[in-house]
Amino acid sequence: MLRLAVSSVLMIKPQIQQRAMSSLVCSKALIDGKWVSASSGETFEVKNPANNKVVGSVPNMNAKDAQLAIDAAKKAFYSNEWAGLTAKQRSQLLKNWYHLIEKNTQEIAEIMTAESGKPINESKGEVAYGNSFMEWFAEETRRIYGEIVPSPIQNREIIVMKQPLGVAALITPWNFPLAMITRKAGAALASGCTVVIKPAEDTPLTALAVAKLAQDAGIPDGVVNVVTTKEAAPIGDLFCKSPDIHGISFTGSTEVGKILFRQSADGVKKVSLELGGNAPFIVFDSANLEKAVDGAMASKFRNCGQTCVSANRFFVQEGVYDKFVAGLKQRVESLKIGHGDCADTQIGPLINTMQFNKVSGFVEDARSRNCKIVTGGKPLKDLGDLFYAPTIVTDVAKDAKIYIEEVFGPIVTIIKFKTEEEALKIANESRRGLAGYFFSEDVQQIFRVAKRLEVGMVGVNEGIISAAEAPFGGVKESGIGREGSHHGIDEYTEVKYICLGNLKYY
Repeated sequence: MLRLAVSSVLMIKPQIQQRAMSSLVCSKALIDGKWVSASSGETFEVKNPANNKVVGSVPNMNAKDAQLAIDAAKKAFYSNEWAGLTAKQRSQLLKNWYHLIEKNTQEIAEIMTAESGKPINESKGEVAYGNSFMEWFAEETRRIYGEIVPSPIQNREIIVMKQPLGVAALITPWNFPLAMITRKAGAALASGCTVVIKPAEDTPLTALAVAKLAQDAGIPDGVVNVVTTKEAAPIGDLFCKSPDIHGISFTGSTEVGKILFRQSADGVKKVSLELGGNAPFIVFDSANLEKAVDGAMASKFRNCGQTCVSANRFFVQEGVYDKFVAGLKQRVESLKIGHGDCADTQIGPLINTMQFNKVSGFVEDARSRNCKIVTGGKPLKDLGDLFYAPTIVTDVAKDAKIYIEEVFGPIVTIIKFKTEEEALKIANESRRGLAGYFFSEDVQQIFRVAKRLEVGMVGVNEGIISAAEAPFGGVKESGIGREGSHHGIDEYTEVKYICLGNLKYY
């Protein structure tokens, strides 16, 4: 087995050259190293949200197909084709995968833009960002350390080691179709787990492209499996109830995360959940307003506001309120909106009709409650059915949907406040606590507020906070566990204690 893995590493150069001449767009799913159709023969179309044109079609798999993927991952795990490799060998294969993703950045970005509507420059940025997790975990593979603990008894030694969970099910969202896979799969594979990936129905093509590169990297059959489906619930239920799945990682809505959490309880599975946010964005009187506006634009409008860490509720202190609103309005109205394949596009379409209706419904609800629409607040039908104008809403009523719920769209809601205590109180009222942002030049205030914000991640004078080196995750109803950083490995390992007794030292 080990010889096969080493030969795969050595063969990577000719495989890279071969891939450069072929397409990464796949029309089948990957199970046990084979590209397969659904057992029912059914497929579903993947459409570009910018123009509703069909990009491709993929298998509409069911629980029976997913079971085959679980069986393949189980076989690969227990045959030691992956966990049995040395950490150095797994590290090298993950590095191969990293280099292939890097080499194919342009094609992956084009696939991502075509199926998600994301501007092409953002797609390229996501490939680089997502691939940073593959690089990080390729290196972290060799640093999954154990411990030797001083024993309280003279003739014993206490050894602690970390071992892989087994088969991990990874359920990933549409808004970051590459990064959410690499952030999970990189950690799982580094630890020695094998995986079954269920990508979002809106963006399966990116997942399949990345899986194809995993094959080319020499990763053994059955270690990485991808199941595509338009009917996620039965497969999610199978993942939660199957005794052969030892860990589940899910990124998505809080509502779905709670369902998966409940369904996993009977099996006492290890569950990692990265769920919805309702991020506060606070601008204090002491803030540098230019930096604050820059941070607001970066946090709010990346991927058309469709990110879990996107700033959702803006709280601006009364002393700088008018200047901040004016500065932000100017920047929002200068955004270039259009189809993602244009190099100068900054804002693309919303992902689907459901998301479009949600966003437009929030704005209409705000109008009905006499909130002020400073700019935007309307569909852009000339561009396409799913385009919505970047919008600023002020004088927001606390019972408005746009204030209470996560928007997940290009809508800024701004509330004026007087004191730091008031800002913290309203910021912490939410039952969610993924990310939070604030801008201040007062060092004492920075430490006070950073400690008191009830979120898992805080951006201070910064609107973009994600990095492979940093732990990503939330508190309250925004999730369990952490992804990225060395903490990300912990979601896929078990700690084993070994007691060596009756030793003779003298």
